Amino acid sequence: MTNSPKLAKELASLADIYVNEAFAVSHRSQASIVGVTKYLPAYIGPLFLKEYDNLAKIFTPKHPFLFILGGMKFQTKIPLLKKFIKQADEVFVGGALANSFYKKLGYEIGKSLVDADLSGMTEFLQAKNFSLPLDVVTETNGNIFVRQPEKVKTKETIVDIGPDTVAKLKEQIKTAKFILWNGPMGNFEKGFNRGTLDIARAVAQSKAWSVVGGGDTISAISDLNLTKEFGFISTAGGAMLDFLASGTLPGIEAVTNA
Repeated sequence: MTNSPKLAKELASLADIYVNEAFAVSHRSQASIVGVTKYLPAYIGPLFLKEYDNLAKIFTPKHPFLFILGGMKFQTKIPLLKKFIKQADEVFVGGALANSFYKKLGYEIGKSLVDADLSGMTEFLQAKNFSLPLDVVTETNGNIFVRQPEKVKTKETIVDIGPDTVAKLKEQIKTAKFILWNGPMGNFEKGFNRGTLDIARAVAQSKAWSVVGGGDTISAISDLNLTKEFGFISTAGGAMLDFLASGTLPGIEAVTNA
């Protein structure tokens, strides 16, 4: 869907004012997000403002600041890593994202999910505050193994972080005063959720202010009935990542300019 002036005018003709409550889609320059603000008095709604205010706390975090990033699609998360590798005391990358770093390091990753484009990884691998899983859980033909990343077999698939990694992360979580977490630690959709659930429990028990986002991450927290134990749980996915990387969104700019 593009920012069609014709559609924007049609939408504007149906209302007297425009209130954006859709933070989760405000990273998209569409007629209903951006275009309509040119034809109506435009405002930010209270739920949108709650997202903005809580996510903006990440720009002035207390330290130690721990950033945990999982999921996949490394290239879409480069801006976020570039920003927080400079601000966070510790940056941990797990999930399918870690597979791409292992591939860049020359490790065997078997049949694991991996990005086709491995460019832009070297600067993170060289950073002193950057870390990957110490061990991983692999699966092949229904058999489960715990291995060091460099010892994965050709027919295996990396599906989760291992117990040594969980233990190390728990120690970092205990000492952190601010935690930002986005993305699961394993193949959550196929039931490999132990690492993600363990980290969810640890963050919930932490005294740190925590900000969490991402569908599977939030699902894990909900499954454990721990939603009230986190500082803020964002409803946004891509919009959260874009906002944290740039400090603004097309939807914010549209209302501000209007």
